[in-house]
Amino acid sequence: MLEQALICDAAGHPLRQNGQTRSADWDEVEDFCRRVYMPYRVRPLERFSRPDATLISARVNRVTLTRFSYGTGIHLDRFDPAAGRILVLNTLSGALRHQTAGDPETTRRGESFVVDCSRADYWLDGDPDHMQLNLTLPHDAMEETALRWYGYVPDDALWTARVKFGGIGSAWLSLLDYVTRALVGPVPVPPEGPLARHLEETLCLALLREWAAAAGIRLEDGARAAAPHYVRAAEEIFEAEARDAPTVGEVARRVGVSARTLSGGFQRFRGHSPRDFLATRRLEGLRADLMAAGADRTVAEVAADWGFVNFGALAGQYRRRFGELPSHTRARSRSTH
Repeated sequence: MLEQALICDAAGHPLRQNGQTRSADWDEVEDFCRRVYMPYRVRPLERFSRPDATLISARVNRVTLTRFSYGTGIHLDRFDPAAGRILVLNTLSGALRHQTAGDPETTRRGESFVVDCSRADYWLDGDPDHMQLNLTLPHDAMEETALRWYGYVPDDALWTARVKFGGIGSAWLSLLDYVTRALVGPVPVPPEGPLARHLEETLCLALLREWAAAAGIRLEDGARAAAPHYVRAAEEIFEAEARDAPTVGEVARRVGVSARTLSGGFQRFRGHSPRDFLATRRLEGLRADLMAAGADRTVAEVAADWGFVNFGALAGQYRRRFGELPSHTRARSRSTH
């Protein structure tokens, strides 16, 4: 499925590549890896061997995809945690052997492995025949995805899990195939913009689900079940009364704690403030109303129903949350009514 990813188009024609795509020089290979992955140490498994490396990269918003191999056996370690990056290593051929919390895991053709190098130590061995289609993405992108879709940021039980997932015929490989085809199609997706943000979101959400499943974590009730009653009660109030925008102080009094305790509980168990939680619910409510409103209603009228008066600030918040302006959502809604 991915054998020709990033080197051929859907018709099998070779793609025109920008820049150097192969190297037998360790310094050149190290420079490429520092740019697309992060600083780390590499040692050849066979003394004095030289690389025959494949160096191809593409970008989807904040996600970097690489078709990469060293062309010789290697051991990698000392990945820089300060880079704040997650690696997803998808093996196209050959094999990689990965550090885990227990016995090392080996990935072969069609199998994937994920590690958050900002949260966990990691090493790997690659055999001389390894070829990879790897993803590098910032830890922050995954936290933002978790917050948008699940309402909280998972703790280190997830981020420190180094796990194997996927496999031939898996939905994950099908998604990678779709993304790489989109990048080189007749109308290629540019590295930035709405389509790139959509692909990034899709990749991050799918990775989050695969990662959690392989680690034995249920995202749907993980932190929610562990949070104290006053946090869950406050969430219910914020969700039910989002249109009226109750203050943190008001909600804290209703659930029987101080505003400081409520804010601390949200930060500890949800990874964000009560105000952030309410702001997200309000934007989501506004979006739902924009999609459902009659054709005669304007964006300003729908926004006013939610108490939004600063439309410039609203537009910026809405774009950051959904990747488009409220007017774009409204126009798309009108076209379907």
